[in-house]
Amino acid sequence: MKAITKNEEDLVLKAYGIYKLGARRLERVIEKVYKQQIPHNRIHRILLAHSKAKRNPNKQARRKPWVRFEREHSLSMVQIDWHDCRIIEGKKVCVVLDDASRNILTGGEFDNATAEISIALIRDCLIKYGLIRTVREVLSDHGSQFFANKNSENIETESSFDEFLQGEGIRHILAKVKHPQTCGKIERWFETYEKHRSDFNNFEEFRVWYNTVRFHESLDTKWGISTPEEAFWRKLPPECLLGLFLKMNKEVGSSEE
Repeated sequence: MKAITKNEEDLVLKAYGIYKLGARRLERVIEKVYKQQIPHNRIHRILLAHSKAKRNPNKQARRKPWVRFEREHSLSMVQIDWHDCRIIEGKKVCVVLDDASRNILTGGEFDNATAEISIALIRDCLIKYGLIRTVREVLSDHGSQFFANKNSENIETESSFDEFLQGEGIRHILAKVKHPQTCGKIERWFETYEKHRSDFNNFEEFRVWYNTVRFHESLDTKWGISTPEEAFWRKLPPECLLGLFLKMNKEVGSSEE
C-alpha cells in the first residue's frame, strides 16, 4: 500500500474543514477545486486517522442504485418542516427547502413552532423569488403548524397555513402519515444541520455555507458537481430568465439609491 504523503494529508484535512464531506465527495471536490487527484480510499484513510470518519461495515456490500423523486424545475415545489434543535436548548428550527435543488430558500431558529412563523417563511419566499417564479406547491407533514387538526368534538378546524396557501393559489400537499421518507430531503437536511451547525456563529452563516460552499452528492451531473444554489439557478425553466433579469435590475437599482 502506497504511503500517504504530508501534502495529501494537509490537502484532505483542509478540504474537509471547508466542505465537511465524506471521502467519495471529497475526491470530486479536490479534483474540481484544487486540481489534484487523490483516490477516495486514500482520503478515507486520512479521515479515519484524524477521527473525521468512521468505519461502516454496511457500506462494504454492493449498493443498489438510488431512485430519486424530485421536481424538475426550481420553485415547482418546496418542502417546509419544523425540527427540535438538539444543539441549542429550547430552539425550534424551520426551513423552506426547494425540492429540485435542495437550496434552503429561507428559515431560522425560533422559540416556538407556530403556524404564523410558517406562513411568514413562505411569504418571505414569495417576496424573494416572486419576480422569477411563483411557488406552485408546498409539501408538509400533518403538524399543527400546517394541518387542520380536529377539536374536542372531533370536528376538523380551519388551518391558517392552508388558508394562506389557498389565497396565494399554491397547492398544499400533505405527506403520508408515519412515512418520513415523503419529506426525506428536508429530514436529511436536519441531520446535516445537527452535525455542523455548531461550527458556525449563527443560522444564516450556516445556511449560506450549506447553499453556496458544500457540494451536494444528489446534484451531480455529467458536467460535474454543484452546490444547491448553483443547482437552483441551473434548474429554473427558460421562461424564468426574464424574471431573473427584472430581479437583478431591481437589486441594482436599490443598491444605487
